[in-house]
Amino acid sequence: KNFLLKHKRNPGDYRPDILHQCLLILLDSPLNKAGMLQVYIRSQKGVLIEVNPQIRIPRTYKRFAGLMVHLLHKLSVSAVDSPVKLMRVIKNPITDHLPPGSRKVCASVRGKLVNMNDYVPKLPMDPPTVFVFGAMAHGSVEEVVDWAEECIAVSEYPLSGAAALGRLCAAYENHLGIL
Repeated sequence: KNFLLKHKRNPGDYRPDILHQCLLILLDSPLNKAGMLQVYIRSQKGVLIEVNPQIRIPRTYKRFAGLMVHLLHKLSVSAVDSPVKLMRVIKNPITDHLPPGSRKVCASVRGKLVNMNDYVPKLPMDPPTVFVFGAMAHGSVEEVVDWAEECIAVSEYPLSGAAALGRLCAAYENHLGIL
């Protein structure tokens, strides 16, 4: 926070704690543990990060922040006792890294309201569907993502990114019978 104030930036525009909550929800989910999830992060400055599904995100925000600083300085984070990259900065655009032919859906409170338990079973499994959620304090994902084919709302109420992602994961887990 002090760094941001020193450089005349609004701390409210930078909320890595939101990303931390979202990653904990996603990477701890049974959907991820079953090998059915791939996560990418795009920063406000356009840095694109690939997240290995096997990473264990630090539980405390302070340690998570340190991990992200390390990632942005070194461009990758490796496992302690192996050469496996757990997070790495990759080349833009994101669409180059998505499965060919995949359906691209963004989530926003302004999107078309859907019941996730009805919506998910109607989606094709091959190719997989790509979902874009905003882990940001202000604004909307539609303002940033111009390549999504559809925009949905997972609730009639504004939800945190983590709560919305929890609904998505739960709907897929129910549909696929992942317990």
